[in-house]
Amino acid sequence: MDEIDERIVWELCREGRLPNKELAERVGIAPSTCLARVRALVENGVLRSFHAQPDWASLGLPIEAIVAVRLKAQARAQIKTYAQRVVTLPNVLDVFFLGGADDFLIHVACTTTGQLRDFVATELSMDSSVASTQTNIIFDHLIGVEHMAAGGSWAEVRQAVGS
Repeated sequence: MDEIDERIVWELCREGRLPNKELAERVGIAPSTCLARVRALVENGVLRSFHAQPDWASLGLPIEAIVAVRLKAQARAQIKTYAQRVVTLPNVLDVFFLGGADDFLIHVACTTTGQLRDFVATELSMDSSVASTQTNIIFDHLIGVEHMAAGGSWAEVRQAVGS
């Protein structure tokens, strides 16, 4: 991966539906070259998917939360099966498997705080392998690369964090 590939990835992270012609202009290469590079990035697994980021509130799910889940010590062998079950639940948007005190962070969207409470109580906490849950309501969700300046690069991100 060279600097041009990094800029392509950066721009597509900011706007996944960017037309090839505009992407090529932003990166400073010919559209045919840009298309070939994007295809290579997909084939090499650098770009795994292009997806929509819905406004959950406009879909009737205005309550978002992050639920930290800690499994019982004796349930550590069930970590993968727990994650596989939870990720299929209707309100679950993302499941993050962690190292540290908590085993999972589960991002959910619900219609009401009552639905959130019931979901956590019945779908997450009632599992016999769960030791504890902690629910945090999300007030706003900002996605970093969507708010960064156009033409940025991963090198700038690495430099900003001092690596």
